[in-house]
Amino acid sequence: MKAIVCTKYGGPDVLKVKELPKPIPKANEVLIKVRATTVHIGDTKIRRLAPGLGSLRDFFFKPVMRLMIGFRGPRKKILGMELAGDIVTCGEDVSLFKEGDAVFASTEFNFGAYAEYCCMPEDGIIALKPTNVSYEEAAPVSNGALTALLNLRKARIQKGKKVLIYGASGSVGTFAVQIAKYFGAEVTGVCSAVNIDMVKSIGANNVIDYTQEDFMKYFDCYDIIFDAVGKLSASKCKNYLSETGVYINVLAMSNNLKLKVEDFDFLKELCAAGELCSVIDRTYSIEQIVEAHRYVDKGHKKGNVVIVV
Repeated sequence: MKAIVCTKYGGPDVLKVKELPKPIPKANEVLIKVRATTVHIGDTKIRRLAPGLGSLRDFFFKPVMRLMIGFRGPRKKILGMELAGDIVTCGEDVSLFKEGDAVFASTEFNFGAYAEYCCMPEDGIIALKPTNVSYEEAAPVSNGALTALLNLRKARIQKGKKVLIYGASGSVGTFAVQIAKYFGAEVTGVCSAVNIDMVKSIGANNVIDYTQEDFMKYFDCYDIIFDAVGKLSASKCKNYLSETGVYINVLAMSNNLKLKVEDFDFLKELCAAGELCSVIDRTYSIEQIVEAHRYVDKGHKKGNVVIVV
């Protein structure tokens, strides 16, 4: 099979297209023919050996990262955390799925989606793909939308709450805007001018251009400040929260999230009902993986960058 191998830590050029044996599913696994995957921020961080905690903290955490994921390069050579595709083979103990099922899934830090085929346990974060959603649209939901949902639930999202989403035009941000609106919140999005119309189109009540205005000058009180890009600090935000308000930093808090298939099924129903959609900035072929990573490294993508396998 064709796969993208991360040969060592570094820039996008460390990603190479190679031919590898097709994986064989274990008794409790399904073999998925991958139709679409994404350039997730987690993929780029592993590739670059960049924790994303800030320059000083990154310097001290990198040796720990090497211990955890590999010294000279990642132990899991095939990256890719999000996928959508078709089940082609089921292990002998599989009962939840059958051959031919169209699914979408999050491989989490097992990675493996940058390939034509990927094995996953049937009790993993995997669900049937809604028939009205394409493979390209389904793949980003499997991690980005889950991250937004679980963080908003942690912040006790509900009808009438005032929510500010910083980084509203990114992958997690675009999903967070839509999910917060679904729960009946009043949503203010923060993004650059070029993305204002898009953020409004997915449901934001108000949008602030951070390049022209500081959202904090409004002296508004929010019930939730959701930092979808990890660039704000709790100390900076505390004066803009209500008495019971909650600050969520997606980079600091998402590592402790417990992904459950029940939450995935909930998102599937939102997608099927047209309440949740993936914002796709660009689509690349698997052979263009280096170009795709190079684009994401610039830090200006809108929503998601999808790889068609």
